[in-house]
Amino acid sequence: MEESNTLLSYYQTELTEAGCDEAGRGCLAGPVFAAAVIFPADYVNPILNDSKKLSLKKRESLRPIIEKEALAFAVSSVSAEVIDQINIHRASYLAMHQALDLLAIEASYIIVDGNKFIPYKEIPYTCIVKGDGKYLSIAAASILAKTYRDEYMDGIAKDFPNYGWTKNKGYPTVEHRNAILESGICSHHRKTFRITDPQLKLF
Repeated sequence: MEESNTLLSYYQTELTEAGCDEAGRGCLAGPVFAAAVIFPADYVNPILNDSKKLSLKKRESLRPIIEKEALAFAVSSVSAEVIDQINIHRASYLAMHQALDLLAIEASYIIVDGNKFIPYKEIPYTCIVKGDGKYLSIAAASILAKTYRDEYMDGIAKDFPNYGWTKNKGYPTVEHRNAILESGICSHHRKTFRITDPQLKLF
């Protein structure tokens, strides 16, 4: 039998497991989005992978499949204004917590992409570096967070077409930074980011 590239279905099987990931952490504008996904323990999908490794068309085609085949899923966001108030790291975890709050089935174990997490309630969790390329539920969460965020940025781009958000989605491209130098920032920009600094460090 030919070996597939299918990601792992679960980290552990004793508890109901939700995978979490975020999108938009490194952007200069717009909210950070996060998603939580619970799949059946034996779930298999050979196409599902880290959203960054998939084309736009593939991500968009996978979104309804994820939403149909997941036992539960949820997507949430934290605005640029709140990001400026509490910082992007805490805002990312807040978005994940909000997504977990919205799940129709309560998770009793959480796996998170990355190496840090702020505990959610008293639920056990494991941080997995590059988890969106290892576990199906985290990959699915990355796709939902990414597609919902892209959709949001396309929407607000209609009112602010000069920033090129339909292409850059708020990320720090040369085009985006040049537009900020020409037009200044708008209400959707994260004011605590060094908007025009190529290193894009936080203040």
